[in-house]
Amino acid sequence: MIVTQTDTGWQLINQPAHGLLAVQLALHWQLHKRPAHWIETLIALTEHDDGQDAWEGKNHLTTAGAPLHFQLLQYSVEQCKQMIQIGLQKSRWNALLMSMHTSFLYEPKRGTNKALDIFLDQQVTNQTKWRKETKSTKAEADYGYAFLQWCDALSLVLCMDQVPPEGRRLEVSVGPDAVSYYTHKRTDESLAMEPWPFDEPVVEVHVETFHLTQLAFKTDKQLYNAMQDTPVTVKTWMFRKDD
Repeated sequence: MIVTQTDTGWQLINQPAHGLLAVQLALHWQLHKRPAHWIETLIALTEHDDGQDAWEGKNHLTTAGAPLHFQLLQYSVEQCKQMIQIGLQKSRWNALLMSMHTSFLYEPKRGTNKALDIFLDQQVTNQTKWRKETKSTKAEADYGYAFLQWCDALSLVLCMDQVPPEGRRLEVSVGPDAVSYYTHKRTDESLAMEPWPFDEPVVEVHVETFHLTQLAFKTDKQLYNAMQDTPVTVKTWMFRKDD
């Protein structure tokens, strides 16, 4: 989950919902800059955080009983395997992007766990195999994953309320075109993006959020039920191209 503390409790966003937000952003990317295997890439975006632990026990809670923010989680080789398997059942391109995502996330942790090292070595082999099977060059695969990563980064910036106030610029990420993209908030609450990456002058996106006033929970089931019993709030953002 993406967890933000508020004055009254917690704002929660499910990670698959964050993936759906990333897809909304991707759909507006300029046509001539889209990566290969377009449909498969969009599906990979929706699934890049799938395979999470089940809602049971205390998988989604801190030791204090608070909703567990995803950045506090330790890596899970099993979750990574499940995510790649989900992609592999659709296409080799999906599995390739999922595999590249795990390499990006966990190569910096190489050497800390034997099982993780074995998994990372296997991904090097998998990625070579799947590039060959999709008849893709390494450059095409790198571009496709860089695109996924850019959409993922922008979606996280929005979900985590990281756009600073007072018009200050924030670097979102380097895009697949090797260009750094920056956003800032205008006085009318619309968002700018420099350079403009979208195919339309105005782009609106949204995500479902849950607002809870209870601060701590005994079990995942209790947290899950609280989320289902609270009204859903749809959070929206509008990007507008400078005149």
